[in-house]
Amino acid sequence: MIVPVVLAGGSGSRLWPLSRQHYPKQLLKLFGDKTMLQQTILRLTGLPDLGSPIVVCNVEHRFMVAEQLNEIGLSDSAIILEPLARNTAPALALAALHAKETQPESTLLVLSADHMIRDVEEFRRVVKVAADAASKNHLVTFGVHPTHPETGYGYIKTDKSSGDSEKEFKVEQFVEKPNLETAQSYLDAGCYYWNSGMFVFKTDVFLNELQKHSPDVVATAEQARGNAVRDLDFIRVDKESFAKAPNISVDYALMEKSSNVVCVPLNAGWSDVGDWKSFWDVSQKDLTGNSFIGDSIDVGSTNTLVFSQHKLVATLGVNNLMIINTPDAVLVADKSKAQEVKAIISQIENQARKEHLQHREIFRPWGCYDAIDDGDRYQVNRIRVKPGASLSLQVHHHRAEHWIVVKGTALVQKNDEVMLLSENESTYIPVGTKHRLSNPGKIPLEIVEVQSGPYLEDDDVIRYEDSYGRS
Repeated sequence: MIVPVVLAGGSGSRLWPLSRQHYPKQLLKLFGDKTMLQQTILRLTGLPDLGSPIVVCNVEHRFMVAEQLNEIGLSDSAIILEPLARNTAPALALAALHAKETQPESTLLVLSADHMIRDVEEFRRVVKVAADAASKNHLVTFGVHPTHPETGYGYIKTDKSSGDSEKEFKVEQFVEKPNLETAQSYLDAGCYYWNSGMFVFKTDVFLNELQKHSPDVVATAEQARGNAVRDLDFIRVDKESFAKAPNISVDYALMEKSSNVVCVPLNAGWSDVGDWKSFWDVSQKDLTGNSFIGDSIDVGSTNTLVFSQHKLVATLGVNNLMIINTPDAVLVADKSKAQEVKAIISQIENQARKEHLQHREIFRPWGCYDAIDDGDRYQVNRIRVKPGASLSLQVHHHRAEHWIVVKGTALVQKNDEVMLLSENESTYIPVGTKHRLSNPGKIPLEIVEVQSGPYLEDDDVIRYEDSYGRS
């Protein structure tokens, strides 16, 4: 049985301002009407003997991950929550230990949740080749055929004289991201592949090899999982135990140390979409190399990317630019600087701003809200509540709230009073009133909320009841 293990814990910081720490690229719809996480799992459809997926994600993203899996009919997936980031080796160890217990004799197909693959049929074919190689007790990695001297990827050096024709080659060496001259020499040599970060191996083979080369990773993962608790549909790993795990990638912890690694070549239009330059590379372009996504107008520009979620973007005679427009931030950069976007995030952090953490629209397990206006002692939010969902029963000590229903039906609790509000009806929540907002209907509920008071931060809340286990 092939068990997909989807690593969904990254932050995608080089795709800022679209990708944020609390809403990273794997949860975004960058290509089509499905998120990258959903596409990662859906492209496996049709593979034989496919088991239930295991998704490893950041604890802060758990509700969005669960909702996205439910949207594609995967309510039986295991969602393992990392309490803090410890790189791919500890995350994979957690997943492998779970698979060993719940799906014995399994073969793990390890995927990143934020990769794009154009030729899905070819990808499935290569997965079958890799699974066959894994059945021989190999650790299998996918090596992507390089199409140009890329400096943003690590490389895999293979022994072309080994293996079975084009099916698999013995791995000689994993190498770090090279400079341009070195990358060109790798391309010319013909035995180097881009390191995709995707793997296939038997669960027991992986755990045995990891125990041999990095026993501390296995030990801490066993302890963290042994002390884990069930939280709704999630497996919440023990934070204190997991904090002791080394912060190390599976390449360093295992793949570079083992003599049992083979590479299966992949030529299926793969990209890790790691920055806006790589996004432009895989996007549809006009005859002058421009890619315009969203509301935009252009006169005479070349080789330029415009991605606009909010407001019209007009370009005139520019070249080689990336212009990313979101409701609360705009990035304008030369494409040659695509991998240096993290420097912008460092500046944001140094100024104690929040634009690297979350969007203006904030997602919650019950829906979302958008802070559309604010000023001295007031804030205006547009709130959307999913059908059947409820906010927590709560109290604020520093702010009052006015709610105006603009779509759907609201069930409102104020202390011991319960009322139904329809479109164009409103209510007032005084300071100190215990209250709750619910959507009893079949369509999304939308309200406009006006908060007023001397302190309007999110931490002015005391929860008495919550459907989602939040304190």
